[in-house]
Amino acid sequence: MNTKHDFLNNTPELAKILDKCPSFIVADNVEQLIELSCGNPENDSYEVKYDLPNNKTITEANVVRVRNGISVNYPEPYMRRRDPDCMIIGDDKPSDKPKFKERYGKEFSGLRTETFDWLVKQDLCVFAFRTGHDDVGENAIAVVPLNGAFFGFGLAMLQGIISTKDISEDFIPKSIIYVAPTFRHTHFDGKQIVVHNRKEHLYEIFAYNLYPGPSAKKGVYGVLIDKGEHEGWVVPHCSAVQIITPYDNVITFMHEGASGSGKSEMLEQPHRLLDGRMLKGYNLVTGEKQYIEIPRTCELKPVCDDMALCTPSIQKDPKKLWIMDAENGWFLRINHITKYGTDPNLEKLSTQPKKPLFFLNIDAAPNSTALIWEHTEDAPGKPCPNPRIIVPREIYPDSVSEPVAINYRSFGVRTPPCTKENPSYGIIGLFHILPPALAWLWRLVAPRGFSNPSIVDDGSMASEGVGSYWAFSTGLRVNQANLLLKQFEQNIDTKYVLIPNQNIGAWKTGFMPQWLTRDYLARRGLAKFNKEQIKASRCSLLGYSLKSMRIEGVKIGREFLEVDTQPEVGQEAYDKGAKILNDFFRSNLSQFMKPELNKVGRKIIECCLDNGNVNDYAQFSPNNKIY
Repeated sequence: MNTKHDFLNNTPELAKILDKCPSFIVADNVEQLIELSCGNPENDSYEVKYDLPNNKTITEANVVRVRNGISVNYPEPYMRRRDPDCMIIGDDKPSDKPKFKERYGKEFSGLRTETFDWLVKQDLCVFAFRTGHDDVGENAIAVVPLNGAFFGFGLAMLQGIISTKDISEDFIPKSIIYVAPTFRHTHFDGKQIVVHNRKEHLYEIFAYNLYPGPSAKKGVYGVLIDKGEHEGWVVPHCSAVQIITPYDNVITFMHEGASGSGKSEMLEQPHRLLDGRMLKGYNLVTGEKQYIEIPRTCELKPVCDDMALCTPSIQKDPKKLWIMDAENGWFLRINHITKYGTDPNLEKLSTQPKKPLFFLNIDAAPNSTALIWEHTEDAPGKPCPNPRIIVPREIYPDSVSEPVAINYRSFGVRTPPCTKENPSYGIIGLFHILPPALAWLWRLVAPRGFSNPSIVDDGSMASEGVGSYWAFSTGLRVNQANLLLKQFEQNIDTKYVLIPNQNIGAWKTGFMPQWLTRDYLARRGLAKFNKEQIKASRCSLLGYSLKSMRIEGVKIGREFLEVDTQPEVGQEAYDKGAKILNDFFRSNLSQFMKPELNKVGRKIIECCLDNGNVNDYAQFSPNNKIY
């Protein structure tokens, strides 16, 4: 650590803050941030407190040092998940997001000055990092209150950290994150507000809370999306994994979707019972359980967990989409790991890591080993739905760092149960094959889905928007829609599937549908389906359904492939669910019908509004053959 800021260039306001503040430390590595997270290296626990103007003191977080890293808990249950409405735009550049001036009736410049005045009175921690990959990203700076160093630790794990020894004389930051947690109490009624201020040559993020999701992770995501929007490329909200079958066939999956749609789970092996079986589903009406036995599943080589880069420099074959990881660490949600033995691989990695980890919403005592199935309770008997760990990519087993070509691009949806008594949009079968045009529409609406564990919401069906990353984008919705459509038109050798999780009709399934789909499609390789294997789904938004399916000789029942065949659902309830989906698409697609929308995109949306069938959608991509 050092106390000089001579590595800063072209940042006079930051330099002024550091010159005037009581003290500051420039961290050179993650280990220094770990030492600072509990106040000093001697402490094994620490309360992150701040004084408010009304003579009250607020505790924002409790930090404990554990044998396998740092564990952080927030006293407020609200702070344990990301608020989806936290982003506000502080500048006057084009944006479809709420503007600070519109919401609060005044320019952001005043609050910006107040923020700097507050920081001048704090002991600070500062460090440099790069957004995105080294070859694609840009220089950035984090400015954090010293007693909130745990936030800096999480940010450095997610985005990396640059030692001042490695910073050249021409280092000029293109973005800065300023963290001022007291402002959520003094100015924003306790809410997780993050203001994005896009200046001409500097992207500023003002994080008015200490939960890393909206700023350290999704805030930096916004910086990358903004860069891509100006340069003509996309930053997908996805995980990706190379799958090696028992027959040495290699297929690469990219799984997209709103928060909670199974991105992290796509990197996991299927969860097994003690006897080796997998629970395919539990019937919520009859109580029946169905199991599947597959002696050997596929080998997994993870590529990315949540954010990917699709820059032109890595596109080696235009017929396929090429991606690479945009992060240095992975923010893994572990709410589904509720007991020892659920996921032995992740349990081993987290209890005996090669490097210290960041544990969030985990009930751990000082100097203990934090256990990922010991979730903090929001209330007695009610576990927090969003426990997390941050794992450096470099220690994740068999991770892939170089660009990869995508064979299958899947989209995940959290679906509720659907029965005759309670019809819902939980009518998606184990998986569906989508024509590219229809796959594009699913990304435009990107349903947040049922019982989302990652964010604060009211449980209703809502849209997370274009590509499922709209919540993190600061620009124009139609621009992202056009960029996505361009990908779909060019990548004619990439195939598209739709996968539910949590429920298939009356069957509670968890994430088993995507694990089975992943293994099944990897075993099939790149073979096309023939006309006898698939049929148009009863709901045209679901593309094609499989008539039958076998994995290693084990048959998957038709009721899991076509939900209307379930006796607990039937065609009438299915059609009510289909209407819910159709109404949802209609209500969310109309906002894209602007003059700037690609002409083909306009026709695809009109096809949906005119109740087009799956063959109508297929006509938009005649070169992308499904069979």
